[in-house]
Amino acid sequence: MTAEDVENGSGASGQAVIQACLKGLDGSPGVYRMLNSASEVLYVGKARNLRARVSNYARASGHSGRIARMISETASMMFLTTRTETEALLLEQNLIKQLKPRYNVLLRDDKSFPDIVIPSGHPFPMIRKHRGKRSEPGSYFGPFASAGAVNRTLNQLQRVFLLRTCTDAVFDGRTRPCLLYQIKRCAAPCVGKVTPEDYATLLADATKFLQGRSTTVQANLARAMAEASEAMEFERAAALRDRIKALTQVQSAQGINPRGVAEADVIALHLEGGQACVQVFFIRANQSWGNRDFYPRTGAGAEAPEIMEAFLAQFYDDKEPPRLILLSHPVDNPDLVTQLLSDRAGRKVTLGVPQRGEKAELVENAARNARESLARKVAEGASQNRLLAGLAEAFDLDAPPKRIEVYDNSHIQGSNAVGGMIVAGAEGFLKSQYRKFNIKSDAGANSDDFGMMKEVLTRRFERLLKEDPDRKSDAWPDLLLIDGGAGQVSVVAEIMAGLGVDDIAMVGVAKGVDRDAGKEEFHRPGQRPFALRMNDPVLYFVQRLRDEAHRWAIGAHRAKRAKAVSATPLDEIPGVGAARKKALLAHFGSAKAVSRAGISDLMAVTGISAAMAQTISDHFNARG
Repeated sequence: MTAEDVENGSGASGQAVIQACLKGLDGSPGVYRMLNSASEVLYVGKARNLRARVSNYARASGHSGRIARMISETASMMFLTTRTETEALLLEQNLIKQLKPRYNVLLRDDKSFPDIVIPSGHPFPMIRKHRGKRSEPGSYFGPFASAGAVNRTLNQLQRVFLLRTCTDAVFDGRTRPCLLYQIKRCAAPCVGKVTPEDYATLLADATKFLQGRSTTVQANLARAMAEASEAMEFERAAALRDRIKALTQVQSAQGINPRGVAEADVIALHLEGGQACVQVFFIRANQSWGNRDFYPRTGAGAEAPEIMEAFLAQFYDDKEPPRLILLSHPVDNPDLVTQLLSDRAGRKVTLGVPQRGEKAELVENAARNARESLARKVAEGASQNRLLAGLAEAFDLDAPPKRIEVYDNSHIQGSNAVGGMIVAGAEGFLKSQYRKFNIKSDAGANSDDFGMMKEVLTRRFERLLKEDPDRKSDAWPDLLLIDGGAGQVSVVAEIMAGLGVDDIAMVGVAKGVDRDAGKEEFHRPGQRPFALRMNDPVLYFVQRLRDEAHRWAIGAHRAKRAKAVSATPLDEIPGVGAARKKALLAHFGSAKAVSRAGISDLMAVTGISAAMAQTISDHFNARG
């Protein structure tokens, strides 16, 4: 690739800048960037022919309001040529995610989706939820729209197929069946209640069900129940009857189960008032595995085809596309998008905009959900904006806050101390921006809440100052809520003044004299404490913010404490990760036994080389 940067001349208009750029462009495919006078990227675009595409912007008229505004703000342009248009599309989406230009469509929620996995390599494989790369050997089924959808499916599979969900460590340590066996949710292979052959049959039936062949499974169960009844094995027949009943309930509760669509993602867009909602339904094995709504930023008013194209390119950036994607709106460059998705999947991917039949009904259902979801979000946003306006009035702020950060600490007598930060704004809680801080100073061990707060705020704002000293990003808060009274607020004010960011409003939330919810007192630096009336919606809003900060900090503390409970001396050895730790404990039984083992014994463990065995031995010998 080559790069060319064309700067704006003094006082030149956007059209003049773009016209000047045309002199150095040819018909190569590539990516262009439009920048304003402050060198901020306004827009990233791709082109099959850079000269032809950029020449469209040089026209004096015929642009939409959005494009006209963008052109008027353009002060310079940058270009990157590529070998193919598909490569340009890929580069464009990478730059959009990295730079987040104002006029581009941007998918703001890029979380991964969970799967169900049946790992291989065990005589009695477990079935469990999985999120992330499919690197572990085994059979994967997904994606599911949410963890809740996976948990519901796992619960149904337990009732019907009696597969184990416990870890290998728990499985190996059982001497008698657990409660799941008693309530008919597990076949108890851990204590030999089922043979490997019978468990393999259960596993095969579960796999068929997840592949959409539930009628075959039901027929097999019915035949087995009849055979058991004829053989007067009435207890076994009753157990099979219960499994058939559970399977029937699962099938009736699956929701929309299309007969003619085995595997597809159904993606529908609703656009209204400059806001967009994209609804995605996951169809796998002729079953609906849930849906998820997204609210992409529309780039100051993009049209539906552009939004849909950008959504597809960004949504499948780290997800494997299915063989068929059903859309409510066509995309700008269907052949290009199809080629990109097919390359990512390693097989052919088809895009379709159905007009009739079952596929059209699926898209219509997704579109209705998108419309209703956007209406709810708009209503919630209006309510949230009223609360933010009320918050500004109650706390005497210059304007409603766009970003509120709430801080809290959690520890037990100084152990496993953790600081937590939650974020809220016009869109509610911004959970993707929550942060946890492991307390590293002596403040945690000394149960010094002031010291812990100082460490958290110092780390937070020193990093923010380093990454964005000019405060151009939306990562800067305009209100800090602190759990505590005048003392905490005074300390925070000193910390912020020392960092040179003392212009951010802060409020301390303290329990009243009776420590009852509803009697909170609010503290601001240099002002007398005050309270809000009991039924004030702003008071409830602040309580929700504080309670969410409590929940987040306590959850982080519990996770850290649980990790500490399971820690072993092996965690301190360089090069011993989770896999080697598991192999060592499985072979020797305990960390103490590992410490007493010789180098030859250590080398007998899978994954332990001679050098690693020497490292482990040296670690324990050095400790004495």
